Amino acid sequence: MLKQRLVEDMKAAMKAGEKRRLGIIRLINAAIKQREVDERIELDDIQVLAVLDKMLKQRRDSITQYEAAKREDLAEQERYEIGVCQEYLPAALGHGEIAALIETAVAASGATSVKEMGKVMAILKPQVQGRADVGAVSALVKQRLGP
Repeated sequence: MLKQRLVEDMKAAMKAGEKRRLGIIRLINAAIKQREVDERIELDDIQVLAVLDKMLKQRRDSITQYEAAKREDLAEQERYEIGVCQEYLPAALGHGEIAALIETAVAASGATSVKEMGKVMAILKPQVQGRADVGAVSALVKQRLGP
């Protein structure tokens, strides 16, 4: 499981004295534990991927803000954290694979307009979670379904 791998990597980072890496792995574990406590559940790998996705989105937003404020040192730290988070995600989907998934989801849902986009995204989200930016996929679905 992904959670076990995170714990093992945390121990390895401690033993190796990798403070930056240890810090981000601890943040990931804390986010997972927080969600488990809040919802009183044990997260499975798919839910852990959702937590990682949220963390990636937060870091991308932070990079934009730090670059606008000319704080390259902080933006660099966020980029490092993104790199560590991405190590735990499955392989990214290519444009062709995303397009094929969108076509399959549109056909399966029977969606014909943007008003039915929620049906398509409900099918797509579990398939692309952690493998593609859900926001970008949503934009592609909107484009596919037309105005």
